[in-house]
Amino acid sequence: MSYRTADSLRAVTLDDVRGAQKMLSGVARMTAMEGSRHLSQLVGAPVHFKCENLQRTGSFKLRGAYVRIAGLLPEERAAGVVAASAGNHAQGVALASSLLGVRSTVFMPQGAPLPKISATREYGAEVRLHGQVVDETLAAAQEYADATGAVFIHPFDHPDVIAGQGTVGLEILEQCPEVRTIVVGIGGGGLAAGIGVAVKALRPDVRIVGVQAAGAAAYPPSLAAGRPVSIRNPATMADGIKVGRPGDVPFALVGDLVDEVRTVTEDELSTALLLCLERAKLVVEPAGASPVAALLSRPESFAGPVVAVLSGGNVDPVLMERVLRHGMAAQGRYLAVRLRLTDRPGALATLLGVLSVADANVLDVGHVRTDPRLGLTEAEVELHLETKGPVHCAEVGRALRESGYIVID
Repeated sequence: MSYRTADSLRAVTLDDVRGAQKMLSGVARMTAMEGSRHLSQLVGAPVHFKCENLQRTGSFKLRGAYVRIAGLLPEERAAGVVAASAGNHAQGVALASSLLGVRSTVFMPQGAPLPKISATREYGAEVRLHGQVVDETLAAAQEYADATGAVFIHPFDHPDVIAGQGTVGLEILEQCPEVRTIVVGIGGGGLAAGIGVAVKALRPDVRIVGVQAAGAAAYPPSLAAGRPVSIRNPATMADGIKVGRPGDVPFALVGDLVDEVRTVTEDELSTALLLCLERAKLVVEPAGASPVAALLSRPESFAGPVVAVLSGGNVDPVLMERVLRHGMAAQGRYLAVRLRLTDRPGALATLLGVLSVADANVLDVGHVRTDPRLGLTEAEVELHLETKGPVHCAEVGRALRESGYIVID
């Protein structure tokens, strides 16, 4: 089984993926496969996580980067390499280059998470910040390659990269030979394409489902058009799959080998990230949690056993805090209420006593006495509460009403 594209005279085959696996021996880890009891109950069949978030550099990207750079001719290695990435491919190229003794320069978007920038530098690469999205950064890196002679290491649009990423598929079949569905996030498409090449050659009955963030979903319109098309201003918290145009090489493979591409919302991504942290005790970035988001949104539509690929765990702590709060809000774990009460000593303490009995944790209190909408003896209070879910939110509201308070919103 082979696949050719206009910009590659060399096919991507199962033998390529197997060769990449041998090349990566001692470099990339065979990452763990962990079961998820919660998702298994929802799906009605075993669900496993393929934990590429625990890979060296924190994502699967080391696999493809190492295979690509290791395949360079001596004169190409001497010229150095250049790459562009929001962070995971950057770290993969930086580490692979260091292991192989090759000089590397990496372009990253100006808004790239600081931990990813720092880690890329620590792995030995020179980091240059350019552009707001990966597509702009890619263009800058290509210009640098043209000007300096450095070899451009594309994050997904090259057969060697796809072969390296495909080793994830070989590991899945080895670790879970009974798998029926593999769910994988898609940005440019390199990981999904590589898994498709490996898995479909050996187990054509396995269903492969790709997942994109709804705000950065270039594959659905591209597949409908029969060619890669660009979307304007992709927007998602999942920077690892925030790609405005599919790669030419992976697009052909995804079109042939991926059975379906779904989209997930930002709320679903944040809820999935929270589940990974709370239930599986795994730190996963939003892009890596996209398969979990798809499983949560329509669990009944997946035939098991299911393997969800957690593609990366490099998440900015600031983003993590924001996403976790967003995920908790989406699950009904936060409640904001505004109400009026008589402005007299002890009124606020009485209100807080009602909330204490209702077992609601008060996170923040806003107390307004001077608004012209208020009566002479009135005060308005806005409270942000931590609750235990939608049912508890309803119980808190009922407790306030039964105590005589009128909740404004």
